[in-house]
Amino acid sequence: MTKFKTATAIALCMGTSAMAEGSLNLYVWSDSIAPELIEKFSEEYDVQVNVDGYTSNEDLLTKLQAGSSGYDIAVPSQHFLRIMIDEGLIENFGANALAAYENIQEQYRNQWWDETQEYSVPMAYGTAGFAVNTAEYDGPTDSLKYFFEPEGDLAGRIAMLSYPDEVVGAAQLYLGVPFCSEDPDEMKRVLDLLMAQKEHVAAYSSDNIAGRLGSGEVASHFWWDGEVVRAIVDGAPLEYAMPKEGLVGWIDSMVIPNGAPNRENAIKFIEFISTPENATIEMNFYSHSSPMTIIDSEKKYTEENAPALYPTVPVEMSRTCSPKAQDLVTRVWTQLLQ
Repeated sequence: MTKFKTATAIALCMGTSAMAEGSLNLYVWSDSIAPELIEKFSEEYDVQVNVDGYTSNEDLLTKLQAGSSGYDIAVPSQHFLRIMIDEGLIENFGANALAAYENIQEQYRNQWWDETQEYSVPMAYGTAGFAVNTAEYDGPTDSLKYFFEPEGDLAGRIAMLSYPDEVVGAAQLYLGVPFCSEDPDEMKRVLDLLMAQKEHVAAYSSDNIAGRLGSGEVASHFWWDGEVVRAIVDGAPLEYAMPKEGLVGWIDSMVIPNGAPNRENAIKFIEFISTPENATIEMNFYSHSSPMTIIDSEKKYTEENAPALYPTVPVEMSRTCSPKAQDLVTRVWTQLLQ
């Protein structure tokens, strides 16, 4: 899965560089780390923290493949994490021996993207699906049919993301086509569905989603659960659809790139942000669910006030596909946007 954020790259420097015990260079999803935690860590460990933001897993992978990135921590999504392990781009830092490992919720330990849990510690998880402006559309949302075969107030007023991963994944969920299919006939069904939907798609864009939805330019936009939650908190009349066919899932994990110049500070930060107290602060800021043990009494988002974060339908994680399967996805997307 690829997730895009609206903010550009940022750089924050905390602490007193002349006295700081080294530095820590983070390369993370833009606007994903709570500034409160950056400042808290910097002061507690007397470390200068520099934060750069990226907007896609592809950007992160390209940076690490180039080598000598200078970063100490990166946060790939699960299918890109698997690629990074297989390509030898990140360190085995013995994550399963850290205190942080004990704070990982059981269902998120030792999964296919890091079976031994030696390379990563998860930080956030969530889903991608359809957000609906309820002031523009008050019809049913319990099936992907309403979005891939829109009628009435949704006809011509759907917007999709600008890249294929989660969009193609959602289409596969609707059609019952398995993720990473190597069957050209199955992927032709996916293409046909998306081509038929295209006349109703006002934009293929991953930018200004909140503005597009809030202005009524579109009645529904493919988006991420946490961003929908934040928009609702800000007063937007939105609903996050829970289609019976399911949602596309993702989980982002902290890793240490090969050659990290401040490896020990990286491990300190991973341990720091993974404590229940700090994991709760991070979830409250980021508005995405935490795979760590958190303090329930201090959670800002609950099933009552943020149902988007607590799916009531199946969630299928994007997977690392074979070259043949990925080529079929690329072909579908290329033909769709021609």
